[in-house]
Amino acid sequence: MSKRHYFVAALAAASVVSAASAFAADNPMVGGAPMYANKTIVENAVNSKDHTTLVAAVQAAGLAETLSGKGPFTVFAPTNAAFAKLPAGTVETLVKPENKATLVKILTCHVVAADAMSPAIAKMIADDKGTHPVKTVGGCVLQAKMSGQNITLTDENGGMATVTIADVKQSNGVIHVVDAVLLPKK
Repeated sequence: MSKRHYFVAALAAASVVSAASAFAADNPMVGGAPMYANKTIVENAVNSKDHTTLVAAVQAAGLAETLSGKGPFTVFAPTNAAFAKLPAGTVETLVKPENKATLVKILTCHVVAADAMSPAIAKMIADDKGTHPVKTVGGCVLQAKMSGQNITLTDENGGMATVTIADVKQSNGVIHVVDAVLLPKK
């Protein structure tokens, strides 16, 4: 290969890498993986080593196609560590086919039918004098509050999750990583 051809090939490769990086440049890394704003929630989530339990649960619940759809969706995405905080055996029980309805209910209590970035959520919290009700597609009502600079969500049982990574843009919405699983009313 001549120097000229090598230079052209290297330039082309660099522009492809640069273009791919540009899509992730505004997004934080999640689970050691870049999150691309031109990919769907599911396409990005499968690359996060911190969300393998969530991805398995979404697949077991039959929600992967929905969360790959047009949206917009805001997903409060529990990490593997968040699922590990549940009582022993809970996740294994939930992913069984006979428990699909319960699993769908839990997962959809983490999804809002909107594209809600954290500045908008913080404004709603402030406008509502410190607590903003968040209605999920699963029918749960979460209470959003500020704790310092972090958004927290309290479920209908008093369980609380903190947004640890906010504003991960997706082609069909946004992901906010949370440190606990939010549960529907018992």
